[in-house]
Order: sequence, then structure tokens, then C-alpha cells
Amino acid sequence: MAFTHLHVHTEYSLLDGSNKIKEYVKRVKELGMDSAAITDHGVMYGVIDFYKACKAEGINPILGCEVYVAPNSRFDKELTGGEDRYYHLVLLAENNKGYENLMKIVSRGFTEGYYYKPRVDMELLQEYHEGIIALSACLAGEVQRYIQKGLVDEAKKAALKYQDCFGKGNYFLELQDHGLPEQKLVNTTLLQMSRELDIPMVVTNDVHYTYADDVKPHDILLCLQTGKKLSDEDRMRYEGGQYYVKSEEEMKGLFPYAWEAVENTQRIADRCHVEIEFGVTKLPKFDVPEGYNSWTYLNKLCYDGLKERYGDENAPAGETGQTLKERLDYELNVIQTMGYVDYFLIVWDFINYAKQNGIMVGPGRGSAAGSIVSYCLKITNIDPIRYNLLFERFLNPERVSMPDIDIDFCFERRQEVIDYVGRKYGQEKVVQIVTFGTLAAKGVIRDVGRVMDLPYAYVDSLAKMIPNELNITIDKALQMNPDMRKLYETDEQVKELIDMSRRLEGLPRHTSMHAAGVVICSRPAEDLVPLSRGADGSITTQFTMTTIEELGLLKMDFLGLRTLTVLRDAVKLVKQSTGKEINLDQIDFDDKKVLASIGTGKTDGVFQLESAGMKNFMKELKPQNLEDIIAGISLYRPGPMDFIPKYIKGKSNFGTVTYLCPQLEPILSPTYGCIVYQEQVMQIVRDLGGYTLGRSDLVRRAMSKKKQVVMEKERANFVYGNQEEGVPGCVANGIPENVASKIYDEMMDFAKYAFNKSHAACYAVVSYQTAYLKYYYPVEFMAALMTSVIDNPGKVAEYIMVCRSMGITILPPDINQGESGFSVNGNSIRYALTAIKSVGRPVIDAVVNERKERGAYTNLQDFITRMADKDINKKAIENFIKAGAFDSLGGTRKQFMSAYVQIMDHIVHDRKNNMAGQISLFDIVDESEKSSYDVRLPDVGEYSKDMILAFEKEVLGIYVSGHPLEEFEDLWRRGITNTTADFVLEEESGETRVRDNAPCTIGGIISNKKIKYTKNDKIMAFLQIEDLVGTVEVIVFPRDYEKNSMKLLEDNKVFIKGHVSLEEDRDGKVICEGITAFDEIPKKLWIKFPTMEAYQASSNELLQTLQISDGHDSVVIYIEEAKAMKKLPPSCSVQAGEELKAQLCAKYGEDNIKIAWDIRKEV
Repeated sequence: MAFTHLHVHTEYSLLDGSNKIKEYVKRVKELGMDSAAITDHGVMYGVIDFYKACKAEGINPILGCEVYVAPNSRFDKELTGGEDRYYHLVLLAENNKGYENLMKIVSRGFTEGYYYKPRVDMELLQEYHEGIIALSACLAGEVQRYIQKGLVDEAKKAALKYQDCFGKGNYFLELQDHGLPEQKLVNTTLLQMSRELDIPMVVTNDVHYTYADDVKPHDILLCLQTGKKLSDEDRMRYEGGQYYVKSEEEMKGLFPYAWEAVENTQRIADRCHVEIEFGVTKLPKFDVPEGYNSWTYLNKLCYDGLKERYGDENAPAGETGQTLKERLDYELNVIQTMGYVDYFLIVWDFINYAKQNGIMVGPGRGSAAGSIVSYCLKITNIDPIRYNLLFERFLNPERVSMPDIDIDFCFERRQEVIDYVGRKYGQEKVVQIVTFGTLAAKGVIRDVGRVMDLPYAYVDSLAKMIPNELNITIDKALQMNPDMRKLYETDEQVKELIDMSRRLEGLPRHTSMHAAGVVICSRPAEDLVPLSRGADGSITTQFTMTTIEELGLLKMDFLGLRTLTVLRDAVKLVKQSTGKEINLDQIDFDDKKVLASIGTGKTDGVFQLESAGMKNFMKELKPQNLEDIIAGISLYRPGPMDFIPKYIKGKSNFGTVTYLCPQLEPILSPTYGCIVYQEQVMQIVRDLGGYTLGRSDLVRRAMSKKKQVVMEKERANFVYGNQEEGVPGCVANGIPENVASKIYDEMMDFAKYAFNKSHAACYAVVSYQTAYLKYYYPVEFMAALMTSVIDNPGKVAEYIMVCRSMGITILPPDINQGESGFSVNGNSIRYALTAIKSVGRPVIDAVVNERKERGAYTNLQDFITRMADKDINKKAIENFIKAGAFDSLGGTRKQFMSAYVQIMDHIVHDRKNNMAGQISLFDIVDESEKSSYDVRLPDVGEYSKDMILAFEKEVLGIYVSGHPLEEFEDLWRRGITNTTADFVLEEESGETRVRDNAPCTIGGIISNKKIKYTKNDKIMAFLQIEDLVGTVEVIVFPRDYEKNSMKLLEDNKVFIKGHVSLEEDRDGKVICEGITAFDEIPKKLWIKFPTMEAYQASSNELLQTLQISDGHDSVVIYIEEAKAMKKLPPSCSVQAGEELKAQLCAKYGEDNIKIAWDIRKEV
């Protein structure tokens, strides 16, 4: 071959290239080429994926980047506008030195030169030019720009400048031909320049997509990037459809006058060879105290920890046949052999820092909890011996990948630990990790539909045909859903939409920062990986977490867990209110009262156990110990859920549990005969088949990753053994062949879903700790819980309902009692001052500090006077009043609202006088008389109840002192199938409690209504329905709107019957099918008499009273003595309102009259 593509954009030129790396490499091979390049815009996101794909296909990978060069310095901002902000330049790494330099150049573009784009400059290129070949790029290159402007001399100067920088033979003038007239002019000039200046030429095709027929999906992708529609005239487009991976013949056909330039591409390709090293760990060195090396220091820490944790080092390590010391020595030797000594010291160090600085650290996470080394170093806090956790699931000599210790920290203080690591190892060596958001199946259909300008409802219905499954693709959905497949085959428009979406599916659409991942490097990060910049300005890697691990770099997950913040705050509140110090690591983890409380299913706020399904499961499970909670967390997931009935049956009737062979009993008896954990799969393979634990972990991994070939090979080894590999097999252990095969089948079924017990155990500890605090210190726990969700009014409202059901009163915020978070006030919870809108945290801190230093505020004037120099504005005061924070200062909210402006003006006026040196009357009167000079509150009474509630809702996001639906709560609960909380995306699962298209009935107040006209000029409405826990959007289509328009007024109370509508990553909505106003629902008036005689004596008078009130509510007479009831005929129906009730109470006594809702009528 004599041609190689040297200017190629892949999918990682985000939303600009649709050239998928694997397809591109496959296409290059089909065309008979032996090399290919990657040159994305300003980034190296895809170079490792590209390198691996090329190596797998036997293609020589050329790693490069099309960089943006600033006209002057990369540090200059707006010197020139528009297109002249930067020029394009293609850089290719010739060797490893060139690759290292390319990483530095690209990194500095982000870390130093970012302005619209990551820009580099001549200074950087001169510093890091070694090992790099440069091409002059497309029409946006500096040389080509000058030519287009007619400045040929400037173009020559620019070309010589680049040649001087990279060296003769390392800089090429680039010819392109996509049929654009500008290119003809530029190419003619470049040919002359090449001869005149003796600078060689090269031809490229500026590839942006793989095949010629990808032009349409690529055009759609550009519209996605720019927010345009295909039908828009004024938009970015690549004209001519020529930007695909062309063959050598096509390229030679385009440039018959420049064959030398075509062949130069192959010459360059033959010069480029970069070798990337995988799997060799590059750990930073940990500094140890004098007199130690890393190994001896780790041993010292572990033995100290062993003594502290267990006391006797010669005690048995569970049923392993080892002593604790032997188990520790075995683990330490594996760690040393595998080269991870410094790794453990690094982790120990920052966890130790966190604990010494009062930062909550989780008990552990993932498989690290199976290690006694982790437990002795206090990296984890769960005893691996007691809970029979396996070290080999975490680390073993047969496992090639790096161990993975993920740590949970207090959500609010996680950053402090990352900052400490940065200080210790050097900021330039510690960076966060990039992730990519991709165009997933449902989302891409919606995006493409929008660009094609298809009706929203039409596209939405198609997107919803894709099943809600992990890693679902459009192709899989077409196989699984016959309706979707039929539409695809019969409807041309659907076919085009789906075909376009399939071509774009899976492309990365944007970058973001990994929530927890941090890389700690042994030398400056830009020496090892290219760097980028996150949206918040923080530096991230350009490689994802898996790539970082493959390159042997140390990756850590510093996770922020909100529950740890809740535990910290609850413990602090317990100390404040009771004086008790609680150490959550030393509580009784077998407290039957706490376990019984979990078994009631009232687990709101309990970590991992608060979803509706989990509550029901806990009611059935009735956990008796921590093991049951560990199993519960492991089973309650798609897949293992099918085994829940078997587990519960075994638990409640232990005698019914059977085992396929006696050897299974010790392994499966803790889980009543079910395989629940990955560790159990490993133990079965070891104890029945005679594998080593390290090898059994490889079998488990093959099963969980569904590697069919490995699994079938291992089946034979498991059943019959393998002498050469030292595996005796089940048959040699006396287990019949058919039984062994059946056990293997069961394991394969379970291993797909089986959970890591170490991880579940750690989470079960946190679940138990939250349940413990909730049971023994409910007020403190709920206050801490609500503080943690203070920014989510819907969640706060939900927890307020929980508090009320627990008998805990919620008090409004109070200037003299409140704190920045929710606080404890006896058996009540005081609302947080920071929850008041438009009052910043600094103001709240100033209010609380002033109160602590100089005592409580006595009245409104005292408060405003003392806060006058604290930057507190009128809006903040008004919001304090509306929230009820001044209620304890003697006055009504309406009085405060009428007086506060006058008081503030008064104080400002006095201050001006003081500055002018004037003395006011107030300054010379006696202290005892000063109160008579206070501004008096006007006698204006109080706002109505509805007004008070509306103000609370406005400034707090929820109602505190009541709720407009309070008096209707009974009716509301009986009339609904779902609350609005069921439509909200859950933080942990990212899903709603309701399922798409499920029927539902909700009830509440219409808090907002928007009208929209359809294309046929019909009216439809978008309603916000608010109930006792939150709000949900309801869509009312024209047919239902016409029938019910009189009921759909703001502040009306209604029930809405309909079905659920879900979209990805959004709260659910309701599509309305029927509306019933609360006041349409009939009531029953109950009148009680002690005896039949008493009723008969009063019946005439009663009927006269009832006849005055005319309505649709039925009347029921109840005779207490006979326990008999009689429903009066419809002619006696009444309007069962407060007026009639008052009359009847006066005659027959309050206890004998009751009005109830008659919810037989379907809502």
C-alpha cells in the first residue's frame, strides 16, 4: 500500500465525528491498509481504545491530535475574534518520546490555554516538538488561512516557522479535496510553496465518518451539537459528503497531480511506532518513618492492629485451619509478592488522616472487607473472620488486575481528604477522572427525532418501546419487542428514525467528572496521561477509569456517602440533647429491638432499606441478625429477587432446606440452601472441586461475565478434575457426576447475579447503624436525616410525614431556637434556618453567633438593630417573617410585615445621625425608659390560615404549620393509589417507584396550570398537582380538558385518574384520563342515639332539621344499644357541611354526630 489516512476524527471529536473506532479500524483493514491515524480535535480521549483496536487487527496505530494553535500566546484571551481565535495543526507521535510530548502539549492546551477551545502556542510546540511530525491541517490551518486571504507571503512565513520548529522532514503541507472551491485555490498555492520552500506535501481526507452513506447520520450529529434541526437553513454542515474513509484508489484519483504527496502518507506511517505499556503498576512511593522500609512498616502497623482488634494472635481464624497470625502472614506475603505494599500504606494513611480529623469513614466497601490486613489497618471496619469473608475475592496471585479499595467518606468533607492527598503527593500528581455520557438507546431516538422535527408524542411513544434494561441497545430492543419490530418493518418514517439512531447510538456526547475517581501518580500526571478540564475548572484525566487501571496507575474511589453525614450529625445531636457519647462501631449489632424495628418495614431513612419493595421484603424477612440484613441487601436486586420466596421459606422452616450433597451444607446453611454470594460460588468450587481459592475466583469471574468458553471448559474440570492442572474434581471427592453437573448449572445461574458478600456486609453495617439511631434516638436521627436533604423540599416533605407518623412534631424555624440545620427541641424537631430561601448561610451563621454571644433576641427591633451591620437585607427579613421565624418575638406575622420596613429605615436614619455626630433623644434617656421608644407594632391582626401556609410554601418550599389538605387527609389517602413521591427519581436507584404506563390515581391541589393550544387550536393543560408530600406534573389532553375545564382552576382540590408516563432521568408525569373534584365526592352524616326509644322520640324534630338542608349526602342513624344502623331514604339527603353539623351537635351532643366521606364512588 502507498496510502495511509493521517487526518482522522473519531467518535471522540465529540458530536463532530461519528467515526466509531472499531468500525474505522475494521474498514481500514478491509481496504488493505497497514496503518491508520487518530487525530481528534484538541483531545486524546480515544488513543488507547484506538491503539488496542489496531493491535487486535494487526494495524500500525499512529497516535495524534489536531490541536488548536493560538495566534500569539496561549495565555492571551480575546485578541482576535471568531475563527481567528485559533488555527488547526495536526500532530503525530513518531515514537514514545513524541507520544510523551504530545500528551504534554494537549494537556497544557487545557490546563493553561483554554479559551473556547484548548489552545496551544509556538512556545509549547518548540519546547515539546521532539518526536513529533506535524501537518498543516485543513482550511482552518494557519498557512491555508493566509492563502485564502490572499496573503501568500505570510503563508510562506508561517510554513517556515513550523518547519523550523519541528525540523526539516518533520513538517508537511497538507492537501485536501472535498470538492470545495476554496480547496482548489489553496492546493494550487501549496504546490508552488512546496517547490519554492522545499517543504514536502501530504494528502489527507479529514475523515469525520466511516462510510460514504454515513453522511446523513453525521449531519444529524452536527445538528445535535449545535441545537439545530435538519430543516434549518443557517447551520453548520460538511458539504459534499466526502468526509469518509476513502480507499487508496479514490485518494489517488483525487490527486493525480500529487502522487508523491499520496505516497508520503505511507512514508510517515512507516516512521511512526509507539509502544504503550499495559498492566505494569506505577505506584507512588510512600514515605515511611526513619528506621523502616515500606514492608517492615506495613508489618508493624498490621501486627499492632491485630493485637488491638483480636488480642490473641494465635486464636483460630474461623474455620480455615489457620491462626489469626498465619492468616495475616499469608495475606501480607500475597500483598508483597504482587507489589502492593505501598498501595496499602497510601490507603491507610489517608483513612488515618480522615479519622484523626473527625471525618466519618464508612466501614468499607467492595471486596477489600475480606482482608484481615484491611481490618487490622482500620481501612475496613468489619471482621472478615466473623462473617466468613474471603481474601481471595479481593486479591490473589492468579488475578492480574489491580486491587480495588473504594472508600466512603462523609459527603460534606470528602473533598478535605482529596485535598490532603494532593498536598501529600503534590497537586500535579493527583487528578480526578473523566467519564463520558453516551447517546443511549432511548435518548438517541428522542434526540434524532427532535433534529428530524418529528412530533414529540410520536417519538416519545417509540422511545418507550425500548425495554428498561441495563445496557439495552436498539438492536436488542427490536429483537425483544415485536410491536417495535413490526413498526420498523412497515413504517418508512420509523425505519429512517431508527436507522439514523442506530448509526449514532453509543457515541460519546459529553464529558463529565467521575463522581469519586482520583488518580495518584508517581510523577506529574501529564507525563503519564493527557489532562483535560472539568466544567467546574478542576483538572481531570482524558482517559476513563478502566483505561487508567490498564495503564497500571493507582486509581482510588473517594465516595461521598450522605448517610455517613447523617450518622455524624445524629451522633452530635444526641450528645447535645442527652450528653451521651455514642461510638457507632461499638454498639450491639445483635440488638433484638433494633432488628424487630427493621422487621416492621418502617424503614424510612434507613440506609439501603427505604424503598417500598425493600420495606415489604423486610416485613417478610423479619431479620434476626446482621447476616439476614446482609442477605437481604444481596437478594433485593433484579435476578436474585426470584429466590426471595425460597430464602424466606428456608428461614421460617429450617427443616425443609435440602442440599444436593452433604458438602454443600456448611457453605449454604447460613443462607438456607440458596447461593446468594459470589464467595459461596468460590467456596463450592474449592471444597467440592478441589480448586485453589485463587483459581476459584477466576471461575467466578468467568461466570459473572458470562464467558461461555471458559465456563464449559471449567465444567469438565469441576466435575471430572484435571490432573495436569492439579484439580481433583467432584467425582474424585465422591460426588456423583449428575449431582456435580447439576450443582454447576445452579452456580452458573446464580453467578450471573450473585453479590459480593464483603460489599453487602459493609452496607449492612451502615443500614444497622442508621436503624439503631432511628430506634433509640428517633428525634435526633430524623433531624439529621432532614438536614441531609435540605436542598430537596420534596424529600423533606416526605420525611415530615414520617415524623408525624412517629409522633414527632415539626416546629417552624425560630430566630431564638433554630440552628443552621434541623435541630432537636425536646420531642420535636425545629425547622432549619438555612432552609429559608434568599437568606444565605453567612446571614444564618451571623444570626446564630450573635445570639450565642449576646443572648436571645427580645423583639423585632432588637433583632434588626443587632443585625444592622451584618449585611441583612429587606428580602431576608421578609422571608424570616413569612417562614414564621419571628413568631416567638411577640407579634403576628402580619404585624411584623407591616412594621419591619419602618424599623429598618429608622435604624438607617439613626446611624446617619450618629455618623454626623448628632445625639438623638434615644441616647440620653434611661435604660428603663428605652422600651417606650421602640417602634410599636400596628394592631392589624393576623393573616388568614391559607395566607400563612402560602407564605411558608413560598419561602420554605413546603408547608410547616399545617397543610391546605390537612382536613382532607383521610379522604385523600382513601382515594389515591400513589402519592407524588412515587413519581420522583430515587437518589440511590435513579428510578421512580411507579412503572411506565401503570394506571394510577393521585389527589391534591392544583398549584399551577399552564394552557397550550394544539395545532388544531384545541386547548390542553399542564397542571402541577400538590399533595401532602410534593408535586407532580399532569398532562390533560384536549378531550379531557373540554369535559373538565371548570374543575381545573388553581387551588381546586381534585383526584386525577390516569396512567404514568416516564422518561429517562426525569421525574414521572401523569397522563390524565378522568377528574373528580373533592367536593363532588358524597359524604355520610352519622347520627347516633343510645336506644331506639330515644330515636323515635326525636325523629320528627330531626326530619324537620334535615329537610332544611338540601343536598346529595346520605344520612345514617345508628342505635348504640342494638348496634343497628338505618340509612334514611334519598329524599332525606342533606348538604353535610359545618352549618348543619353545628345545629345537630347543639341538639344531640358533639359525640353523637360524625361526617365521613362516602368513597364508594370510583374516583
